[in-house]
Amino acid sequence: MSLEDFNALPEQEAAERLRTCLDVPRWVDTILAGRPYGDQDALLAVARNAATEMTDDELAAALARHPRIGEKAGAGHDAAFSVREQAGVEASDADRLVAANRAYEDRFERVFLIRAAGRGSDEILAECQRRLGNDDETERAETIEQLTQIALLRLEQVI
Repeated sequence: MSLEDFNALPEQEAAERLRTCLDVPRWVDTILAGRPYGDQDALLAVARNAATEMTDDELAAALARHPRIGEKAGAGHDAAFSVREQAGVEASDADRLVAANRAYEDRFERVFLIRAAGRGSDEILAECQRRLGNDDETERAETIEQLTQIALLRLEQVI
């Protein structure tokens, strides 16, 4: 879809497309309020700025749309995006990914999220290990940054 087409979409349809990128109502509303966009850079700048701060509820809602790394996307996940994004994850690494996900969830009480697009299992596992050493505040910020990166990549695919 072109930017011009996005600018012209009825609000409901535009909102549905945006929710597949980042399911945070405030984020969606901010982007919708900025239409029409003159170019994609302007759209991406608004999207990035709107995603950099999230409440705990927004963070939880956004994470709920993402499967664990290495798991097949299910109901409530944006499966088409997840399959493409996790294409570099090797099935043979399933046991290591399960253990890493479990350790992360035990430590931070939320799903481990990383922009998996373009990354293989070894890099993802190394990042999970590194991030396990973060304090809660640092890790929350890293999770939001990863959500933002994913949202922007998806937005570029949608528009």
